Amino acid sequence: MHPPIVLSGDELSDVPMAWPVASRRLVGEGAVFDLVRDQVVDPGGAELRREWIRHPGAVGVIVLDQDDRVVLVRQYRHPSGLRLVEPPAGLLDLDGEDHVVAAQRELAEEVGLAAADWRVLVDMFTSPGASQESVRIYLARGLSAVDRPEGFVAEGEEAEMDIVLATLDDVVTAVLEGRLQNPVLVAGAMAAAASRPRGWENLRPADAPWPARLLRAEFLARAPMDR
Repeated sequence: MHPPIVLSGDELSDVPMAWPVASRRLVGEGAVFDLVRDQVVDPGGAELRREWIRHPGAVGVIVLDQDDRVVLVRQYRHPSGLRLVEPPAGLLDLDGEDHVVAAQRELAEEVGLAAADWRVLVDMFTSPGASQESVRIYLARGLSAVDRPEGFVAEGEEAEMDIVLATLDDVVTAVLEGRLQNPVLVAGAMAAAASRPRGWENLRPADAPWPARLLRAEFLARAPMDR
């Protein structure tokens, strides 16, 4: 076993890496995501079978009002068996749509708000060992009420969703006590709590590069898909 490597602050970064893919097969198609099976060749030459979820990715928004309250929704999530408290969020399923535009659209659709100040809070993979889903979480402030986008109709779980308000401190406490479990809310709220004492000055601009999205197309093109 090798001794641990001590990294400096500048060295703390995820590093692109591409093990060869001997074969790739689509084994299941869904309305939102697909299940894919790869035969991956490790550095020693052994083949490993790896199943993963092909996912379009998503954006989420931690929305803070003038009273330091977070604007949230409560939505039923069938696989979890819970009605989760969540930030406004949605899929990146419109070809060519800018990421922050997608977040602005979701904010208007889900809670009827627009924001004047947009920053990037955090980028994350929801489950990198099994899913390709990457999520960018924004901080939105300077709120104003807007109409829902033309043509938007809430369906399914969204039709039963309601809007709730809570202070950021109460959200953080609920996360630490295990009462709130949505990953976008957990990551976004904790990032917001860490950045707030710094006056948000350490946050990236809304149009900052998103490396995971740039690598996604390369990953998908790495091997032809068999059915």
